[in-house]
Amino acid sequence: MILFNKPYTTEKEEEYLKDCLLRAHTHGDGYYTKQIHKFIEDTFNSPKALMTTSCSSALEMAAILLDLKKGDEVILPSYTFVSTANAIVLRGAKPIFADICEETLNIDPSDIEKKITKNTKAIFPVHYAGVACDMDYIMNIAREYNIKVVEDAAQGVNAKYKGKYLGTIGDIGCYSFHETKNYSSGEGGAILINNDKELMRRAEIIREKGTNRSQFFRGEVDKYSWVDIGSSYLPSDILAALLYAQFEKLDEIQNKRKNVYEKYYNGLKELEKEGKLRLPIIPEYCESNYHMFYILLNSEEERNHLMDKLKENGISSVFHYLPLHNSHMGISLGNKQGSLPITENLSSRILRLPMYANLKNEEIQYIISEIYKTL
Repeated sequence: MILFNKPYTTEKEEEYLKDCLLRAHTHGDGYYTKQIHKFIEDTFNSPKALMTTSCSSALEMAAILLDLKKGDEVILPSYTFVSTANAIVLRGAKPIFADICEETLNIDPSDIEKKITKNTKAIFPVHYAGVACDMDYIMNIAREYNIKVVEDAAQGVNAKYKGKYLGTIGDIGCYSFHETKNYSSGEGGAILINNDKELMRRAEIIREKGTNRSQFFRGEVDKYSWVDIGSSYLPSDILAALLYAQFEKLDEIQNKRKNVYEKYYNGLKELEKEGKLRLPIIPEYCESNYHMFYILLNSEEERNHLMDKLKENGISSVFHYLPLHNSHMGISLGNKQGSLPITENLSSRILRLPMYANLKNEEIQYIISEIYKTL
């Protein structure tokens, strides 16, 4: 079976894990966590980065930092992972779902504008497949209406928009280092605070269970205590050690993924010319991190048929998000089927192909050949 995903490993993970154990600091904010913070801040030009237990945790921290509460509204795509919406709902605020763009499957800024009300507190754009949303458009909307922007860049680590790294453009950015991501610690994430020093100060407190423990360890206060709400959002330094080994191979991993992406693209473009499928589109303003490779079939029936045939021939392919506005929870919040036609259409036709850095050329060619046979 050609698996859908295989986490990448370098030659350094075992060495760093052993070193972490020898340092006798395996809990949060140890040597390797601090190395990760410095790496993100220096490499991605982020003023403040903090590792978290997951991207879900980072999004929840962002919602706390924005003081979301009952009566507030946050605009986000329905075509996203449930964590984006959960972070909003957990604070008592209401998610307002916007449609997506045909080209990128990212949130449509023109639909954001239509959804803004006096209660709109923030926009949570999601950078799908490592391809940037139209951030100039979104940031202009945010400035015009004086609302905050939280980038869900779970899939966007090391990708760029007009030369700027995803996660560093909005007020807050959120990363994922889950096993399925380009750079992985198994589980884990990070929150990036961009430019607002008060949010930076408070983020440390929220992340440390609502205490000013970080300030205490820097000698800024003589004791630490409970000063705000928060939770335990610190990952183990063991996970940071795993991630640091991969960050040292940042561009090497991305180039390997780019190579897989381009082989798929070049191998399938004849089928696109014949109208059998549509390939991904990367706008000129984007530098993708090649997080995934998907194809759009002409109907849900064709998508499901191809997925079944690939499985029969030892290839694991998957569809992706079921639109949140059509889910049980989404409907309970007052959403209706048919309200986001592009989201509903594209989500029913998408098929994600196996995508990981060490996918072999012969495996890629076999997958392509099986797609040709079926279509």
